[in-house]
Amino acid sequence: MVSATTDLCDGNEGKLAAGEVRVLAPVFLKDVGGARSFWGKVVTVQVFEDNVKVRELLEKEDDGKQKVLVVDGGGSLRCALLGGNLAALAEKNGWSGIIVNGCVRDVGEINGCNVGVRALAAHPRKSNKRGHGQVNVPVSFAGVRICPGEWCYADADGIIVSATPLH
Repeated sequence: MVSATTDLCDGNEGKLAAGEVRVLAPVFLKDVGGARSFWGKVVTVQVFEDNVKVRELLEKEDDGKQKVLVVDGGGSLRCALLGGNLAALAEKNGWSGIIVNGCVRDVGEINGCNVGVRALAAHPRKSNKRGHGQVNVPVSFAGVRICPGEWCYADADGIIVSATPLH
């Protein structure tokens, strides 16, 4: 982690006031994965109870760039969009973190992966496999609009998103 989110906020008060740096509402209850803090350039996916597009993105290697996958699952609490297999795939391909506006499962397996994960909750049911969703579109949840190509920083104190790198 480059700097704590608290320090990034303190050092960028003008950007916070201007909306260039945004703080997600503290609604992410599950802090899982082996990496407790993470940062990187944002890749987005918008899905609903279907994780095919999530898998497709995590199958792509990170090419040495810090990346965070932001999954807008519509806040559904009826099934998981990420499990142990996908977390292992994310680790293998160099993703630094995943934020899920929805649920995860296989929490024990995810905790064994060196990737940071934030989600609303855990749920044992797997998602559908229809392949519906949109990749690299702006998403909005937790009171914040997140666009592809922005920068995300997450640690125990919260999650912030910035239009420009803060490190």
